[in-house]
Amino acid sequence: MFPFHLAMPVTDLTETMDFYTQNFECTLGRQAERWVDVNFYGHQLSFHLTDQYSEPRAINPVDGDSIRILHYGVILDKITWQSLSVHLAKSGVHFVLNPKIRFAGEAGEQGTFFINDPSGNTLEFKYFDDKRDIFKR
Repeated sequence: MFPFHLAMPVTDLTETMDFYTQNFECTLGRQAERWVDVNFYGHQLSFHLTDQYSEPRAINPVDGDSIRILHYGVILDKITWQSLSVHLAKSGVHFVLNPKIRFAGEAGEQGTFFINDPSGNTLEFKYFDDKRDIFKR
């Protein structure tokens, strides 16, 4: 498997670095005045400072919930997912969509929750009981 690289806009680099290192145990990589690389579960996120950030708000109805179309995240194992959701709740992080099971009894059944980072970027964390179900139809 190959790690992905994703660049995202942020409005405050220090606040962003604190959010990702404190909540997800991310480590920092290369850094410049207007950007920083973060190790996000083995993937490279590059956060770029912008003064003209306009938070995208396009949504799509999914399983009865309104989900922001532009989002990113990671698929965890169930124990890590549960532990992270408890940690975030205790840390006071607001859930855009509380932890729940989606598509119960259907192909692709999954646990999921959504949060926003300090710049309004939406993250999804999910798990599947069996990784073979990730692309199940």
